[in-house]
Amino acid sequence: MPATTTVFDLFKKCVNAIRDGKLIHRESQRDKEFHFQNWFQDRIAEAEFEYECGGRNSYPDFRIVKLTEGYEIKALAYPGREVNYDCNSQVPTGQHNGRTIFYVFGRYPAQPDGDRYPVLDLVICHGDFLNADHEYVHENKNVKGFGSYGDIMIRDRKMYVAPTPFGLATGAAHHHTLILPKSFPVMSEWRKVGTLIRREADTLIVGYSFDLTTNQLIARTIPNPGAGREHAFFAWRMTESRKAVGPDDPVKMRPEKAPRKSGGRQ
Repeated sequence: MPATTTVFDLFKKCVNAIRDGKLIHRESQRDKEFHFQNWFQDRIAEAEFEYECGGRNSYPDFRIVKLTEGYEIKALAYPGREVNYDCNSQVPTGQHNGRTIFYVFGRYPAQPDGDRYPVLDLVICHGDFLNADHEYVHENKNVKGFGSYGDIMIRDRKMYVAPTPFGLATGAAHHHTLILPKSFPVMSEWRKVGTLIRREADTLIVGYSFDLTTNQLIARTIPNPGAGREHAFFAWRMTESRKAVGPDDPVKMRPEKAPRKSGGRQ
């Protein structure tokens, strides 16, 4: 794990901004993506970290210059879809191009009464909490020759649907929570509020095929060499946050659901 990190300072900046009433500013009702991202960018600026912004389809959204860390930002409307989210350009991971990746999930009112509104709650988690695989490389491919004249291209543009911390665990709602690997060095000013265990699946999807005549998507799997391996994470909150937000809710993993059978109509 890195000897130094930006995640504690940025988490503090986010929590303090929420307490101080620093609101999200939506440029217009068409702004469905960047309003929370801009709010987090202001927190990086407050922390005086040098950073680079990714492009519209690049990953992650923010790259810290002097440390090999990056932040991917996910805004979630509440009430609304919160148990999972769409990943349009990159499967979630805790390591990408040599960088440690953190995910920032912030919930905001689904129907605000204007273009300025609060961050309701916040989770910053290490990307390994969402997916511990660091080997997969995302690429979009295509096949040419489709259609009656053979001049249509089919583009295989992958979209991944991943769980959020709110979907994976209870106790994160209405709080400010930091989720890090068990081995991550944490100072005494932080209070542990949960131990979260994620277990690797029995099988791995290594490919898929789509039948254009039946519209069936079939997955190809292999046994997972790490089946059952446990990845441990601790949930943390700032020590001084107890009086500010009331009693703590412990953070616990939700019961695991039976895996969905692969293949068939999607």
